[in-house]
Amino acid sequence: MPEKSLDYPHSIKLRYVKLGYQYLINNILTFLLVPIMLTILLRILQSSPDELFSFYDSLSLTSIHIICSLFVITYVTTCYIMSRPRTIYLVDYACFRPPITCRIPFASFMEHAHLILSNEPKSVRFQMKILERSGLSEETALPPAMHYIPPTPTMDLAREEAELVIFSAMDSLLAKTGLKPKDIDVLVVNCSLFSPTPSLSAMVINKYKLRSNIKSFNLSGMGCSAGVISIDLARDILQQYPNSNAVVISTEILTPNGYLGKERSMLLTNCLFRMGGAAILLSNRKSDHRRAKYRLSHIVRTHKGADDRSFRCVQQQEDPEGKVGINLCIDLMQVAGDALKSNITTIGPLVLPASEQLLFLLTLICRKIFKAKMKPYIPDFKLAFEHFCIHAGGRAVIDELQNNLQLSAEHVEASRMTLYRFGNTSSSSLWYEMSYIEAKGRMKKGDRIWQIAFGSGFKCNSAVWKCNRTIKNTPIDEHNPWADCIDRYPVDIPDVVRL
Repeated sequence: MPEKSLDYPHSIKLRYVKLGYQYLINNILTFLLVPIMLTILLRILQSSPDELFSFYDSLSLTSIHIICSLFVITYVTTCYIMSRPRTIYLVDYACFRPPITCRIPFASFMEHAHLILSNEPKSVRFQMKILERSGLSEETALPPAMHYIPPTPTMDLAREEAELVIFSAMDSLLAKTGLKPKDIDVLVVNCSLFSPTPSLSAMVINKYKLRSNIKSFNLSGMGCSAGVISIDLARDILQQYPNSNAVVISTEILTPNGYLGKERSMLLTNCLFRMGGAAILLSNRKSDHRRAKYRLSHIVRTHKGADDRSFRCVQQQEDPEGKVGINLCIDLMQVAGDALKSNITTIGPLVLPASEQLLFLLTLICRKIFKAKMKPYIPDFKLAFEHFCIHAGGRAVIDELQNNLQLSAEHVEASRMTLYRFGNTSSSSLWYEMSYIEAKGRMKKGDRIWQIAFGSGFKCNSAVWKCNRTIKNTPIDEHNPWADCIDRYPVDIPDVVRL
């Protein structure tokens, strides 16, 4: 106890020293320029009119000089304005809320596992252990086809799941925004494992009778990070076409992708993945400035596919018995950590304050040039963002990022609660997390949000948003997926739930 009382004042002093350093470095230009400007202003005020006229005459400026200077200033200003990228607004978004009939309690899940793998008790016990430690609740949902014994992964049932998820999210988005289907200029749909013909994007066009000249895209096989990739694609298209709207739909269809074998590395996905989907409306119209929720600041994509280990760590394949599933390698977390390091190395200079960048640079110089034995400096990303939306891929993913980025429990609350309530909904999980923050009334104007997603390949993708207006949670939006349960959250999630 005495040691703590002695250390406490010291830690307080260090905290204020750090705050002073950050304030000084982040405002260094202000501290340098303000005295210079004040000196010039005082010199002008102290000068008489005759001295000012004499100074002007000494410049020997003619009307030609003045006109040329004005022309150069006008030309440079015009070029700057024309070359600036268009602002991309996130007008609004909607998430699919699974019907209660699709709920899969632990008892039902384990009963199915016992019946499907009746001759493989070890595989059943393995799934039970994973489920006990997964961080999921008994309110997550699986599609109707996976409630059958045995599951019936037919093409028709897969299409029915796709229609249920995608059309529900789209209907909610159209209701929230008042958008008419004929006003959609760009459509991007991403679904990694279900890629039928006609495509899912064609299915949406047919349902809502979208225009014949719509620019539509269907992305598949890009894993849980495909949502950010779709936003990036929509952004690039909107940069080329002014006054346009883009709708992005992110989902994963589970019906044809349940694994019915006994390989442990392929059974993990059965325990973690659940139904989910989101529809997002992006716009580059200036008229949407006031009503839009967010502005897109940055997108940074990192692809480690050139490395064989990264390429194979998440892979769809057949087991020795010919049953298809997703194989998750044991070194997945290490691969994800390497991809995250590469991603934050790129995104850091774009978002971190100067104080953090300087500390990182000085530490790097000491370690690389002077060979000093010191730990690499981990920038404090809490100074760059108010909210973090970490892909709810599993409890281990959230734990790893919380430790690596030194985040508090509140910073990862949205990710943990999303995993608990909805499970791993793949590329749409980021939007359930943003909905959670909004439902809690924590999203204020000017807040910065960092979405971090991981996907097969191996990819780590980041999207940075800035809140355009304070989002009120009273009354809560009926289309928010948390509308019927937000008052119960956050909840305490035990390390192990005994089944």
